[in-house]
Amino acid sequence: MKCFVTGASGFVGANLVHELNARGHAVKALLRPGADTRGLLGAEYEPVPGDVGDPSRLRQSMQGCDWCFHVAASYHLWLPDYRPMYAANVEGTKNVLEAAAQAGCSRIVYTSTVGCIGLPDAFPGGSGAGDETTPFSETLLSNHYKRSKWEAEQVALRLAANLPVVIVNPSTPIGPRDVKPTPTGKIILDFLRGEMPAYLDTGLNWVHVRDVAAGHILAAEKGRVGERYILGNAEGNWTLKQALDALSEITGLRAPHFRVPYGVALLAAHINEAISSLTGKPPKAPLAGVRMARHKMFFNPAKAIRELSLPQTPARQALSEAVEWFRAQD
Repeated sequence: MKCFVTGASGFVGANLVHELNARGHAVKALLRPGADTRGLLGAEYEPVPGDVGDPSRLRQSMQGCDWCFHVAASYHLWLPDYRPMYAANVEGTKNVLEAAAQAGCSRIVYTSTVGCIGLPDAFPGGSGAGDETTPFSETLLSNHYKRSKWEAEQVALRLAANLPVVIVNPSTPIGPRDVKPTPTGKIILDFLRGEMPAYLDTGLNWVHVRDVAAGHILAAEKGRVGERYILGNAEGNWTLKQALDALSEITGLRAPHFRVPYGVALLAAHINEAISSLTGKPPKAPLAGVRMARHKMFFNPAKAIRELSLPQTPARQALSEAVEWFRAQD
């Protein structure tokens, strides 16, 4: 197949391009001017300069493509102005999905996030892992990134009524090629550098980024139009402390033992953001990140495993490969 990939220089996007290559697919990669393409080293692709804000250019570039993967997103936990984030994530999604349909793509895979999936513990007395059927609470839209992605997913769901759109919701990808790095990758990098003296009592569904990339392709091959699929790991629901302890075993480095109370972290984040509002520099501890940590983001990917045959690389292996990649960059 000939595939069009937006966000190709990002963590998931770059791994998707490599996985498409491995499976014999041709790739056209949408890249903004000045994009950091280190994650694409060794991959074969046709670069397409542009961005998601230009519908006519998108339509022209997608001509002849069979599949479109819309992976691009503005992912920031703090910005001095959030309007560009909404423009990229919401309007950009509409532009890409409509352009792909007009160009004749037979499958359009939209990359959402588990931030748009409900969590049982967001409701009184609730517990356990969320899945595609878990009711969603507005209280989970605790920051502009999550809200913009939720609005973008609503656009994708509406368009799926008439267009061949399949939605994937990755959980917490880890592994190689995290160039920026992502906020999760920064946890691993801070651990390796000895810059994590304490931790919050939170939890994530840790999944190998290669499985997430494979999940995108499987969604194009097998996914049902209009359906959402959590791309996660059934055994990957780990607290942050469990992940740090695993990193300690992998690296031989000491894991932090001091747990920061949520209230203290929230106060520190407020102070950080007040300073950032004066300096214009991003806070070290964004308020959005602390608020997200209030809930353990545990998810059940059974639907994707059952319907897409989503691979299940052990979370420990994913952490190990992430460590290996980060160390190789120093």
